[in-house]
Order: sequence, then C-alpha cells, then structure tokens
Amino acid sequence: MVKVASQAEVLARFGHALSDPTRARLLLVLRAGAAYPSELVETLGVGRTNLSNHLACLRGCGLVVATPEGRRQRYELADDKLRHALDDLLDVVLAVDTEHVHPGGAVRAAVEPAAVEPVVAASVGPAGAGVGIPAEASLAGVSKP
Repeated sequence: MVKVASQAEVLARFGHALSDPTRARLLLVLRAGAAYPSELVETLGVGRTNLSNHLACLRGCGLVVATPEGRRQRYELADDKLRHALDDLLDVVLAVDTEHVHPGGAVRAAVEPAAVEPVVAASVGPAGAGVGIPAEASLAGVSKP
C-alpha cells in the first residue's frame, strides 16, 4: 500500500537517510543518474550486504526506487525533485563551530550557548566538495574513505 507522507514525515525520512555517511554518498551517486548494485558496490567501496541494507533503507524512506531489468535491479532517485533538493542542500553555506563538532561530522548541541565562530564558511557547490559535507560524500571523492 502506498501512503502519502506528511511534510514532517518527509523531512524526518530525508534526515534519517542523510544521517549515515554511506547513504549520503549513495544519494550523491544516484543524484548523477541511475545505477546497478554492482556499479554502486565498486563506486562506494562497500560490501554487497552493506549496500543492500542501505538501499533497503532508502527505499523504505521513499527516496529510491528499484526498477527490474531482467534479472537485475536498476536503482534511481524516486523523484527528480530529490535531485534538485540535494543540489539545493549542497549549495548551502555552513558556519561550523569546531568546538562542538562530533568526530563523525555531526554538530552536537552545547549545554551553554557558545559563540558560533564561522571558522570556515564556504558554499558547498554542485560538486558536493566543501565545508559541512564530508569529503567522502562528494561526487569527486565517492570512493570509500
């Protein structure tokens, strides 16, 4: 059964998908176009089981669809608007407070409000390389870190 998600559910699903670096890299690869699992395994440098789990998560979130082609499945973004949304996210300028950055790149909430010094602020740009997006998530560096 297909369910139309509310706006809050859409954002929560998108956030969940982007919360894992491998899924973020996977979305960036699919942003460039459809791909087969064998290509994705090679491009991302992950195992087949790992890739399968991430693709299942992205399908469950409604962000990726699988199209059967004979005995193979071709994966692509579920809606072209997702490509535009990812492009818009990559164009965001981020100011990063280095005192509150989690080792994985996520910013932790401070107990006391700290002055957020824009240590490095830059536009991420369409290639995905730049501040706020881990290097492993850029299309130029899609291989395993």
